[in-house]
Amino acid sequence: MPGKQHEVKFRFLAQPTDVNFGGKVHGGMAMKWIDQAGYACAVSWSGAYCVTVSVSGIQFVAPILIGDLVTVRARLIHTGTSSMHLAVDVLARDMRSGEQRLATSCVMVFVALDSPDGKPTPVPRWEPHDDNERQLQAQAKRLLELSRGMEQLVDVPFTQKG
Repeated sequence: MPGKQHEVKFRFLAQPTDVNFGGKVHGGMAMKWIDQAGYACAVSWSGAYCVTVSVSGIQFVAPILIGDLVTVRARLIHTGTSSMHLAVDVLARDMRSGEQRLATSCVMVFVALDSPDGKPTPVPRWEPHDDNERQLQAQAKRLLELSRGMEQLVDVPFTQKG
């Protein structure tokens, strides 16, 4: 039911197939998990097919190791007409010691579409319920303003610049 679920959590163990030669999870694997959780959250909120528009401020704070319990939490922090801004955190927990650490975080923007090849469609409006959610919404609005400013500065793709 659209407009009801504004947070999604994925939990799983980091596996040997997820890591690089240094024994730590690939940044690309963490980004894949972020995109999957973000998509699930956006679809749950909107009730529509969604596409990723941007990933901002991704930070790789601490490594994720084989056997760590990984939690990927995506939560809605702002809505536009058809867009949804999500804060996504990746937490890693050492199962033996119980120590949990923030591994990666970012802000994502998704747009809801009326079909897989369709046009943007409206999403239910989201309102923050506490001070933390209000701060996250303010951060999303600042990132939106920065993004619009960057779009005005970059009028030709980098691959086409001399």
